[in-house]
Amino acid sequence: MNPNAIVYTSNTGYTRQYAVLLGEKTGLPVYSLEEAASRLPCGNCVIYLGWLMAGKVQGYAKAAKRYQIAAVCGVGMGTTGSQMQDLRKANALPASLPVFTLQGGFDLDRLHGIYKLMMTVMAKTAGKGLADKADRTPEEDAMLELMLHGGSYVSVENLNDVLDWYQMRQ
Repeated sequence: MNPNAIVYTSNTGYTRQYAVLLGEKTGLPVYSLEEAASRLPCGNCVIYLGWLMAGKVQGYAKAAKRYQIAAVCGVGMGTTGSQMQDLRKANALPASLPVFTLQGGFDLDRLHGIYKLMMTVMAKTAGKGLADKADRTPEEDAMLELMLHGGSYVSVENLNDVLDWYQMRQ
């Protein structure tokens, strides 16, 4: 079954940005998970995008109860295309389900409550560990830069694998 909508859950806006970009490129309507509950009937086939926290795709379980998930995109701080096996395992995603990871961004000012506290601690501890590491990879350098200075890596180029998968289904 081909997806007929994009549904997402976003915390700081980076996942929403990807959902909108994907909608523009595919022509599919885009709904937040909350909007979809009243605008998209149960059982529809969707591409689901969710932000990552501790390896979990936020909102995925709720979306999977309501919709047929054609593909899952996890948006986090890691580089696009990384950690897909970890994501699949942490979320108990079936091997047949296409999984993509997209590098979003980091901005402490967009976070609130417990998430802000958790990420402040994480940025300080993991950031110090990365800063002290002598032989950082380019991915680790990018992660350190993100933790120290914030920023966004959202780009349509990061969606290339998702768009290729979608085009193959058409």
